[in-house]
Amino acid sequence: MIVPAPAVLEARPGEPVALPDDLDCQRTDGVAESYRLSVSADGVAFSASDDAGEARGRATLRQLGGTSGPLLIEDAPRYAWRGVMLDVARHFFGVDEVLRLIDLAALYKLNVLHLHLTDDQGWRIEIPDWPRLTTVGAETQVGGGAGGFLTLADYQRIVAHAAGHSITVVPEVDVPGHVNAALRAYPELWGRDAPEPFTTWSSPGHSLDVRSDVVMRWLDDVIRAIPGEHFHLGGDEVEGLAHQDYVQFMWDACSLVLERGKTPIVWEEAGVAKLPKGTVVQHWSDAKPARAAAEQGLPLIMSPAPHTYLDQKYDEETELGLTWAGAVEVRDAYEWDPERVIERAEVLGVEAALWTETTETRSDIDSMIFPRLLATAEIGWSGPGDWEDFRERLAAQGRLLSELGVDYHRSKQVEWSKS
Repeated sequence: MIVPAPAVLEARPGEPVALPDDLDCQRTDGVAESYRLSVSADGVAFSASDDAGEARGRATLRQLGGTSGPLLIEDAPRYAWRGVMLDVARHFFGVDEVLRLIDLAALYKLNVLHLHLTDDQGWRIEIPDWPRLTTVGAETQVGGGAGGFLTLADYQRIVAHAAGHSITVVPEVDVPGHVNAALRAYPELWGRDAPEPFTTWSSPGHSLDVRSDVVMRWLDDVIRAIPGEHFHLGGDEVEGLAHQDYVQFMWDACSLVLERGKTPIVWEEAGVAKLPKGTVVQHWSDAKPARAAAEQGLPLIMSPAPHTYLDQKYDEETELGLTWAGAVEVRDAYEWDPERVIERAEVLGVEAALWTETTETRSDIDSMIFPRLLATAEIGWSGPGDWEDFRERLAAQGRLLSELGVDYHRSKQVEWSKS
């Protein structure tokens, strides 16, 4: 949420009051992640329901910087899941870039970082029992340049840093499709010769041999190796598998994640399969399988591409990005309601996604994510509101983003503050 917002219940002119980041926070009753901030003649009072609420309150303090109180903010999130996804498989981004994104996401009260760790172009996470996944599978990326990967120590550092902001890291290992890098490392996973490296941004359409015992043993080792309470299995854009083989694999894979004490997450395509209770489904494009998942009683994460896919161009003049979902300007990212996407669905939350087919540098990440991510953040925290009000508040964030060194896109839809 960008402050001030509807959570501001009272604000009257007065002398500027500094709001220090180290302000003591008291614990109080309330829903998860809620907080209360009061500025009056008697001083500044800050309370929160839990550590996450304190983190969200401190994000507000940082955005405010100071206030000309009196001021009262009583604030709580609309959705429990408010995420951003970074694809480190198409182009590899290391620890520093990921930690920086966590810091920026925390400033706008996001609480999930979804890392897309594997794809056709590269495998980006160390799995000790399967070392060739990184010695071979991590060698390349889109364009044919050198790839890279995260060691488990790197990944644990990311998880710990995120936890300090009350942000959950969700790893994604995409199966049974988008596996060319894994097949290069271990051809037995599909029972054929090792495929050639794949360095363009689409997909060669290769899939695992899901009937092979070695596949499930491999997948179990991967699930156990990567720490966390969630595990995203992908399941999207699968080619070359019989429908029944795909359906059975998604059931077995989700069940395996549950057996390991984690929550399985899948893309909407898996909604055509019967999935075990406890699975979460992520909608991105096709309402039909997402609706089928909702009819199974499974909760949905809403990531509709025309509103949340940050790999899409802002407009026809944007240098970076793709256009298959159409232009996604800031207003497109803001003007939608997660409750109206799939009828009668249980909406767990929202997530914006940056796929990195055309994204190669830190500056590229900045311009594709910001300022559109702030729209997703507010939809997730406060829900849809008035565009003109949001646009005005967004304009004031330009100065803060610049101070933080963020090379954000100067959307023509916003009159950016020069102060």
